[in-house]
Order: sequence, then C-alpha cells, then structure tokens
Amino acid sequence: MEPIRLRSCRRIPATQQIPTDREKNTMHAPKRALAASALTIALVLTGCAAASEPATNPSTSSSPTESSTGGAQATGFNQDDVMFAMNMIAHHQQAIEMSDTLLAKSDVDERVAELAERIRAAQQPEIERMNSMLEAWGEEPMEGMEGMDHGSGTGGGMMSEADMTQLEEAPGAEASSLFLEQMIVHHDGAVEMAETEVDAGENADAVELAERIISDQSSEIAEMEALLDEL
Repeated sequence: MEPIRLRSCRRIPATQQIPTDREKNTMHAPKRALAASALTIALVLTGCAAASEPATNPSTSSSPTESSTGGAQATGFNQDDVMFAMNMIAHHQQAIEMSDTLLAKSDVDERVAELAERIRAAQQPEIERMNSMLEAWGEEPMEGMEGMDHGSGTGGGMMSEADMTQLEEAPGAEASSLFLEQMIVHHDGAVEMAETEVDAGENADAVELAERIISDQSSEIAEMEALLDEL
C-alpha cells in the first residue's frame, strides 16, 4: 500500500488574511446605511405623492355628475324618460295655452282665474327643466308652442283643435266652467303619463318630476271638481 501524501497548505499572506466577523460588519455598515437611507427617501416620496392625490372611491368615481343645464344627469336614462319629457312638454304647453285663453277674457270667475295663473306659473319652469333634461340626454329641446298640432286630442288628455276653439269662443262665465271641465281631463292625462314614467323611467330627476306632477295635479283636480260644483 502506498503511503498517503499530504498536500501542503498554502500560506495566506498577511495582506490577504480572511476578515473576522467584526471586520465584516464594519466593512458592510456603510452599504447598509446607504440602502436604508435610499429606502427611507423612497417611502417619504411615496407618501408625499399619495397625500397630493385625492382619494378615489371605485364605487363613486364613475357616477354621473350634474349637467350644467338644470341639473339633469347625462347618464342613467332610457327611452321612456325621453318620451316622458317630450310628451309632457307638449302637454304643459297646451295647459299654458288654455290658461292664457281663459285669462284673456273678462267676467271670468276669480277663483278659476287664480287657478289658471297658478297652473301657468308652475308648468313653465317644468317645461324649462324638461328641456334641460333633453339637452343633457343629447336630444333637441322643444321650444315654443308654434306649430303645435292638437290633433284629435285623445291622447294623454290633450284637447283637440275643436276643444281649443270652443274655449276661445266661449264668453267669460261659460268659459270658467268649460276651462275647469277641460283642465280636469287634461290633468287626468298628465297624471297617467307621470305614473307611466314612475313605473318605467330610469332617470332619477325625471322620475322625481313625475312624482311631483302626480301630487300637484291630483290636488288641482280635486280643487277644480270642487269649484265646478260651486259654479
């Protein structure tokens, strides 16, 4: 058997001595300090950026904002909302025309004249509000009553051309009763249209207006029926 030969160990020069653990810690301390400083700066910058940016709630960031035209929302509407606004504008326009016709006469019952003035004063702002809705929804507003076709007058309580002519030609005392009879039918149609909007509409503003029309015009119907009994 050959004897085992030991390999000679190479002596490490003094300049290449392996550093002790304490020396290693001393050598890496500046690097660790530099890394810690960099991390601190990054955290500070991140915090500043977060503070400078407004918080965004995912559940509300896409919610529709109010339009500059009357507060109607540009989103969240359907075709029923559009038809409600268009039809109710024409309906209100005729109510105003009927009121104007009555108020142009003499010898009209004061209570009926006062009612006609209230109807006119209430419905003109509603027309403007519904036109603002149509604009917000990308539709053309319905301006003025020129060229409005009364037609047969059977839809939504609308008066026909013959009905409007009868009111225009009636003397004051007779016109007072006729106005009440016609406006009761007219209001009934408006309430029915508004109830359809409440059931089928999507836009919150349009539905709220429809609910107000139901309340206001139902009260006026009761008032007109009472007045009619007294004339």
